[in-house]
Amino acid sequence: MSLYEDYKNTIAPKLMERRGYTNVNQIPKITKVSINTGISRSMDREVFKEATDVLAAITGQKPVITKARKSISNFKLREGDPVGAKVTLHGKKMYDFLYRLINVTLPRVRDFRGISSKSFDGSGNYTFGVTDQAIFTEVNVDRVKTTIGMDITIVTTAQTDDEARDLLDLIGMPFAK
Repeated sequence: MSLYEDYKNTIAPKLMERRGYTNVNQIPKITKVSINTGISRSMDREVFKEATDVLAAITGQKPVITKARKSISNFKLREGDPVGAKVTLHGKKMYDFLYRLINVTLPRVRDFRGISSKSFDGSGNYTFGVTDQAIFTEVNVDRVKTTIGMDITIVTTAQTDDEARDLLDLIGMPFAK
């Protein structure tokens, strides 16, 4: 059973009952998952190639290169220089990524005690960081030369952080106790 089917069949009715929603459209749902990575060594093309390859392997989608919006002389950064890569997932790919993240990737982290439940932004969106891409099973660790950290943002339609926390908790997000 996929995560989306699980959401439709069990999680949404539980949320409706728990929160007392009167309309099905009030139930919060996940709209997108955004994965960002910033690359500090902007002059090294190999690091960029590796970062985009890793993001493509993890998400199954080609990443977009983000460019500097303005020049900063202290960082030797010019406007238009590549500074990172990002991928935004919707639909089936989003639910597949979340399933792999929750059930395969996060349990593989050494000494994992759960992710912080305080990383909500006040509007029902949740962001957390991963310091090493080697925790993903899709990444071939032997071919990786540099460690690349990334931010993962889960955007929901929830109005409050409590609604979003209930949604992610029912989906199976391993929050620290």
